[in-house]
Amino acid sequence: MWQATEEVLAPIAIGAGILGTGGGGNPYIGQLRAREAIRRWGPVTVMAPEEVPEDARVVCVGGIGAPTVGIEKVRDLQSYHALRAIEDYTGERATALISNEIGGSNSVEVLIAAAQAGLPVVDADGMGRAFPEFQMKTFFVYGVPCCPMAIADEKGNSVIIRETITPHWAERLARATTIQMGCVACYAVAPMSAEQVRRTAVPNTLSLARDLGTAVQRARDEGEDTLSAILHTCPGRVLFSGKVVDLDRRTTAGFARGALSIEGLDAYSGQQMVIDFQNENLIARIDGEVVCTVPDLICAVASDLGEPVTTELMRYGLRVTILGFPAPELWTTPEGLEASGPAHFGYDTEYSPLKVQAG
Repeated sequence: MWQATEEVLAPIAIGAGILGTGGGGNPYIGQLRAREAIRRWGPVTVMAPEEVPEDARVVCVGGIGAPTVGIEKVRDLQSYHALRAIEDYTGERATALISNEIGGSNSVEVLIAAAQAGLPVVDADGMGRAFPEFQMKTFFVYGVPCCPMAIADEKGNSVIIRETITPHWAERLARATTIQMGCVACYAVAPMSAEQVRRTAVPNTLSLARDLGTAVQRARDEGEDTLSAILHTCPGRVLFSGKVVDLDRRTTAGFARGALSIEGLDAYSGQQMVIDFQNENLIARIDGEVVCTVPDLICAVASDLGEPVTTELMRYGLRVTILGFPAPELWTTPEGLEASGPAHFGYDTEYSPLKVQAG
């Protein structure tokens, strides 16, 4: 176990911004909100999946909506209200919380609700990255029911989705509700057991985000290469580096969608990378050739400081380095790829696992 205090929020925000593959909500805004919650209600205990008591009731909480809206319409205490709404509906009280995704501000949304509720948080999540759609969680891929779920906004409204015929229908109904709530909301799902958490969650991701951010901060302070620090902490590889020369970004149907073009610099001079995104980066091509696809992670960081650059903050002229990381194993099975592979997003491309050089 460890304590999520004010001091670890900045490293978590950096690390989760990297792991978020461009999405998950603005990590700095999430950091500020979590800081205020911890100052008001105290630090949050974080426990490893194997430390979860056998009789635990673990509720997944998170944010839903378009990141482009989230930087202007900042969430309030919706995650706590969603938690209380699902508890009231099911008649069960949560004994711990777990994050929906380890990406951007969603990585700390769980800490905000946990601080207010006085509950511990499991060091795990349902993605090991960020994904744009609600049903894209390892929990649901491997048999945990996605409903009932509660959705809450900042005005005091809450909606219960009692049952759906598939997890994808839960996404459709939750997305429609979120759009009516202003494209920014929070949700909570009916409690899971300890066995379900240990079997279906991606473990130790909150501590990974913390360690990634700490490595970046240390490298900056000591004048070392931040990219090397990132790749040493979380094995992956550099996919491309250059300057943003074009950006097509629009908010539609509750998502930030578009494409990003990067003109290569230094070792990549004369080449161009194009990345398609739907909240998160989905597929990367160099001169038309696919080099990385979901569910592997395609992450943009500022080339000089290693600072994560999310899709809503991307802009013309930025010097960025694109990093690739292998997907968690739970996503590379046939069931995982059906839910989150290239074909799900309409790409006629076979998933080819990202190769990372040993050592």
